[in-house]
Amino acid sequence: MRKALFLVLAAAAGCAFAQQYRWIDDKGRVQYTDTPPPKSATGVQKKNLSPGPAAKGAEPYVLQVARKNFPVKLWTSLECAGCTEARNYLNQRGVPFTEISVTDNAGVEELKKVSGSTGVPVMQVGANIEKGFETGAYESALDNAGYPRAGILPVRNQAAPPPPPAAPAGAPPAPAGSPAAKSK
Repeated sequence: MRKALFLVLAAAAGCAFAQQYRWIDDKGRVQYTDTPPPKSATGVQKKNLSPGPAAKGAEPYVLQVARKNFPVKLWTSLECAGCTEARNYLNQRGVPFTEISVTDNAGVEELKKVSGSTGVPVMQVGANIEKGFETGAYESALDNAGYPRAGILPVRNQAAPPPPPAAPAGAPPAPAGSPAAKSK
């Protein structure tokens, strides 16, 4: 009995991803079948209902929603231990993020607009801003935005952005207090 039930279920599973047909019958009704339609059918379309690439490697829906509603940005600078810790935390949790390396005056000004200061790291989750790195604060901000908890998503390996190209010989030095000057 079990063997027969197994065979029926296996056959049904195989049929679930078999060739399907969409067609219009002689009365104008749309039909869906797993057998070829009669010769009188019009608008015949073959449908392959097997799971496609989206089913195999797509992000979980909860992550898609969180990313759309609360994108994560991480503001960093070169040689910043807290920035490295923040990046590692986001990678370990599996959270996709955009990293903005503050390496020039324009970046410093943009960071001031976002956070009100020039200190890094700064994590932006939607409109929420977390200054510095503190695991509990980052965890709370991501939880509140609906990001899956640690251990649910695969670990990411997003590396730090490459350093900016060296200034040409004879270029003026970076302004004192800027992230570019601090990294020297």
